[in-house]
Amino acid sequence: MLSLSPFPSWPEVPPEAWPTSEIAPPSAQQFRDGMARVAAAVHVITTDGPAGKAGFTASAVCSVTDTPPTLLVCLNRSASVYEAFHRNHVLCVNTLGSDQRDLSNLFGGKTPMAQRFAAANWREGVSGAPVLADAVVAFECRIAQVQPVGTHDVLFCQVLAVTQADVAEGLIYCGRQYHDVAVTGHN
Repeated sequence: MLSLSPFPSWPEVPPEAWPTSEIAPPSAQQFRDGMARVAAAVHVITTDGPAGKAGFTASAVCSVTDTPPTLLVCLNRSASVYEAFHRNHVLCVNTLGSDQRDLSNLFGGKTPMAQRFAAANWREGVSGAPVLADAVVAFECRIAQVQPVGTHDVLFCQVLAVTQADVAEGLIYCGRQYHDVAVTGHN
């Protein structure tokens, strides 16, 4: 079982140690503009189960630990797919290649779910979540823990299986546009 206790070995910091009254936080737009300069891999996150098949495009994905293998995925609680992920408890992080920009746009918009999935080849993964046949890499996961933060839930996902394809170029998003990147060490 995955255990994610918050800062178990960190001492508690008293509120008076933080100079928050002297620091004006950035506006939401300033934060978004800053984050737009951070390059990130592009993923399609998928699920299937009792609440049905769903998916969305995400760049807010990151490795947490390799023991046990764990990723985190951020999901907006107002997203149309939220309930499916909340009820299915499984997902697959499908990292896109350079030739999959259209798929990213489909899953990032308001396209009906059936059309999104009809645009690519999928197989059922070990968790039941759809796995993109030609993803650069696919991480099949069960959602082990959820932490609400602001408008989003941070999903801590225990990795059940990893599949890699022989893809030469990955897809990243930076400066509010797509860029191709060479994938070194591919099969």
